[in-house]
Amino acid sequence: MAFFRDFRRSHPRLVRSTLVVSTFLGTFLLGFAYAAWALVCRDQACPSIDVLEDYTPRQTSKLYAADGRFITEIGLERRTLVKLADIPRIVRVAFVTTEDKRFYDHAGVDFISLAGALKDRLLGNRLRGASTITQQLARNVFPERISRETRGWAGLERKIKEAKVARAIEARYTKDRILELYLNQIALGYGAYGVETASQRYFGKSVRDLNLAEAATLAALPKAPERYNPRKYPDRAVARRNTIIELLRSEGEISDADARLAKGFPLKLGGKEESGAIAPYFVEWIRQQLDAQFGQQLYEQGLKVYTTLDIEMQSAAERAMETQLRKIEAGEYGPYRHLSYEKYVARAAGGEETGGNSPYLQGAFVAIDPRTGAVRALVGGRDFDDSKFNRATQAMRQPGSTFKPIVYSTAVQNGRPVSYILDDSPLVRDLGNGQTWTPQNYDGKFEGPVPMRRALMLSRNIPTINLGIELGEQSVIEMAHRFGLSTDIPPYPSIHIGSADVYPIEMVAAYSTFSTLGTRASPIGIVRVENARGDVLWEPQPVRSQVLSPEEAWLMVDMLKDVVQHGTAYGSVWASGFRIPSGGKTGTTNDGTDVWYIGFTADLVAGTWMGLDRPQRIKGNAQGGVLAAPAYTAFMKEVYARKPAPPDWPRPEGLIIRQIDRTTAKLKNPFCPTDVVVSEYYIPGTEPIEECPVHSPFTTVADSTFGSGVAPPDTTHGVVVRPGVVPMPQPSRPSGRDTSNPFAGARPPR
Repeated sequence: MAFFRDFRRSHPRLVRSTLVVSTFLGTFLLGFAYAAWALVCRDQACPSIDVLEDYTPRQTSKLYAADGRFITEIGLERRTLVKLADIPRIVRVAFVTTEDKRFYDHAGVDFISLAGALKDRLLGNRLRGASTITQQLARNVFPERISRETRGWAGLERKIKEAKVARAIEARYTKDRILELYLNQIALGYGAYGVETASQRYFGKSVRDLNLAEAATLAALPKAPERYNPRKYPDRAVARRNTIIELLRSEGEISDADARLAKGFPLKLGGKEESGAIAPYFVEWIRQQLDAQFGQQLYEQGLKVYTTLDIEMQSAAERAMETQLRKIEAGEYGPYRHLSYEKYVARAAGGEETGGNSPYLQGAFVAIDPRTGAVRALVGGRDFDDSKFNRATQAMRQPGSTFKPIVYSTAVQNGRPVSYILDDSPLVRDLGNGQTWTPQNYDGKFEGPVPMRRALMLSRNIPTINLGIELGEQSVIEMAHRFGLSTDIPPYPSIHIGSADVYPIEMVAAYSTFSTLGTRASPIGIVRVENARGDVLWEPQPVRSQVLSPEEAWLMVDMLKDVVQHGTAYGSVWASGFRIPSGGKTGTTNDGTDVWYIGFTADLVAGTWMGLDRPQRIKGNAQGGVLAAPAYTAFMKEVYARKPAPPDWPRPEGLIIRQIDRTTAKLKNPFCPTDVVVSEYYIPGTEPIEECPVHSPFTTVADSTFGSGVAPPDTTHGVVVRPGVVPMPQPSRPSGRDTSNPFAGARPPR
């Protein structure tokens, strides 16, 4: 004080000038603040709080499984309203203590916190939040009028609007009503708005049942919902939770003993079914269809959507696919050199930049009821939070040899019997400009004349290409579209071995034609949609179309059963214990970038694709029968452990049986060796009428067999062997390899 008196006496004019300027600046700032406060809401620039009188936030639409169980919510904001009286005291205290500890003392703006925040900014200290619960409510209820993204002068104007609206709210509503609105409105990450939805999403239970540790976990989220998301970053969430527990203890809201117990409480998150996180790729597929049908109505009017999803099948599909992908990444099928999913997650958790595309092995899985097209399970990838791209419905990948049954179906419908002899000899196609195309079989060998049944069973490429060329590319393309494939298929010979891109869901649904003996069902996921009153707004009808006659389809099923019991799927399906009558086909693209298996019983079709998003070789010697088929088998075994197995397909009465020499596809004569005589099924008019011209009393067995004179392994499945005839030897375990080669001019592998 003495110094100030001396300074004033020594510099009276400076002191007077300073006081005048300070008074002027203070008056100016007060006037500016008053003017800003008075004028910021002129011309209805601020939102009216009248809407809070009957305020009801947007309601989400609810999705239900085929058995009526709840799946999840769809909406711009997932929210379930709850009364303040139903929110436990510890939850209310945790939010108030963390977000606005003087909530019950201020009138909308906490000037003490505001002054502290200004001081921190001036001194360059770590910034603290100064918004009260009422201010947060104002900007959450009126996000369009009070934008959070503004900066500079616009940001200052926004803060003034926010404060003025908060004061108006406080003047009209009680503290309890404000807190109730806030706790139902606040964004808490993971797509959850309000404490009830967040409690369900994170812990799988109502907010009414939360304990102290769980309440503190929720109260930690408003500051940075994504950073402290307990599902993504459990360590961060626990650390932040414990900070809030300590804050509650220091404020006297909980005892020391309660604090110690809560800090040691393990983070227990709810399962997918409990938390409404079931089948995210299926849910997004459904959401897109609903959005196209209903628009904003979907997000605001609380529709009830009943779907075809089978929760148990969905869980089985997710487990089967993920287990198999992890086995591949772990090197159980030979060296795997790409980044694994486990290492990718570890890098992401450590804050390392992981890039836009998922670099780890991906997969898709679809299961369909072939009678209606109802999608029972759909997996579009390994981690929806990491990559929302749906590989089941959006990816276009080469199907490899899973396309071959379409070629053979075309042949059967055009009068070729399953004993029809194809040419498995070296093939050279002139591409012009001095270039040629020389496709190969997987083993680099050729068998010469080979029946259609055997060519499909062992997935021989050259016979299939020759068959497709004989039928004509356009005939095969037309048949593919009848099977439900909507993608462009260029008219090149390579399409016969699967070089044209397809959508996995369409490729899997195509096999419903075989499962039902001729009728294809388009995939469908929605049973009906109701409004809040229960009125039916939309009831999509199954779309089915006849593709093959029952006789044609049964012959195809019989050949595809051979694939399972004796062919490329033998090791991973039949020999692995799945013995329910089924057919299927393996698929591998020529460079090993895509592996497939699609199989079916009489009441279920299921298929899986595996590959990398940026197409590249999965591993050396990648094969669909080895890498993809085990996931199908694991899924089917789990499904049929809970439901009755369907019967085998009944043989249509219209088919006839003939005993033939399988090496010539002619009727057997008395001199045909017993080991080449089999009984085969025919559509009337396609059966052979001439006897075998090769065998006579003067021929030997070696003269009558395929290839080098040694009887090759073949199938007797579905064939009635003549009494007294010894069946041909069967392979103990085929290699499973199934490789297709593209033809130049077709779209390159992707």
